[in-house]
Amino acid sequence: MVQLPAATTILQVIPDLNSGGAERTTLDVARATVEAGGTALVVSQGGQLVPELESCGAEHIVMPVKSKNPLTLYKNAGRLSALIAERKVSVIHARSRAPAWSSLWAARRAKTPFVTTYHGTYNQSNALKAYYNSVMARGDAVIANSHFIANLISDRHPFAKDRITVIQRGSDLKALASENVSALRRQALKDSWGIPAGHPIIVNMARLTAWKGQKVLIEAMAKLKDAGFRAPIAILAGDAQGRDSYVSELKKLIADNSLQEQVRLVGHCADVPAALALADLSVVASIEPEAFGRAAVEAQAASVPVIVSNHGAVPETVLAPPQVGEGERTGWRVPPADVNALAEAIGNALNQQDEAREEMTDRALTHVRQNFSVEIMCARTLDVYKRVLNARAGT
Repeated sequence: MVQLPAATTILQVIPDLNSGGAERTTLDVARATVEAGGTALVVSQGGQLVPELESCGAEHIVMPVKSKNPLTLYKNAGRLSALIAERKVSVIHARSRAPAWSSLWAARRAKTPFVTTYHGTYNQSNALKAYYNSVMARGDAVIANSHFIANLISDRHPFAKDRITVIQRGSDLKALASENVSALRRQALKDSWGIPAGHPIIVNMARLTAWKGQKVLIEAMAKLKDAGFRAPIAILAGDAQGRDSYVSELKKLIADNSLQEQVRLVGHCADVPAALALADLSVVASIEPEAFGRAAVEAQAASVPVIVSNHGAVPETVLAPPQVGEGERTGWRVPPADVNALAEAIGNALNQQDEAREEMTDRALTHVRQNFSVEIMCARTLDVYKRVLNARAGT
């Protein structure tokens, strides 16, 4: 087990602590910091994950770090500087662009090591956006959550090439194993979703935003219904995070295709292992590249067949031809935004023979155990902290 030097205090800064991969990673690293003998502080505007963060021994500090207002960014830099001095912060780790600017200024002022994690692809349509994004490459160490993102950083910010470390997101594989999910948890979730017996369940675990491709999945379900697949039910499990107009669009698309019995919008799902334990299939339908793709990893960890859009970091998480032979497949890849291809893949997956399904999910489980455990991710992140501390100390 990795141990941190005595009296190490790690401060992570993230806009909020609601659902999302960056937020979940923040909790995982905070927990690992505490277990390694350090003090874990997290600054955010708050959110539904704060109680879980505090339950692992970390401390949450409320600050308006979600704001992009330049004056607020400047004031936050002062607030963070004061916090660094008061709590004797050893490393400050920023996980989003707006708070990263405040964190950078505070770190430079306090001469504290500064680490960033480049969690997304970040739109870069003009020079101003490029400069705004560049803060995520200005860390003393820059963590990329996939090789895809590492290449993107190198292309956009060549000055950071020698400071990039790839640390792919990790998941709690033990918690995701279906045998560790009680029948009571499964039934409680199934009842809350209103799923009758005898219906295959397709899950889409993603926040409700257009680029996650929920519309593509709904249209694919309409194709399947027209082809005679009326039993499968697609569960769109995700937080809208205030995108009420997008939710209205999804509801209209469901109604226009008479899919009220085939597609359910269930909101945020707090029990992901139970959701996957109920699932016959997981679909990641993103129409823009995933920086990593935790949902695909979690499905494989739960021994659930998975279909993903074939772009971004997908080749790192889901193995499929032509990258590997058919006998090494761990899931299916389809072209992004291709309704027909997705519908066909869903049909093939649901018709898969039991033996073939078991062989594939066994390969998938081996794949994630070797590459995507939360223990591996956290150990590598703590190693980065130790490295920047040693560099600052000249050892």
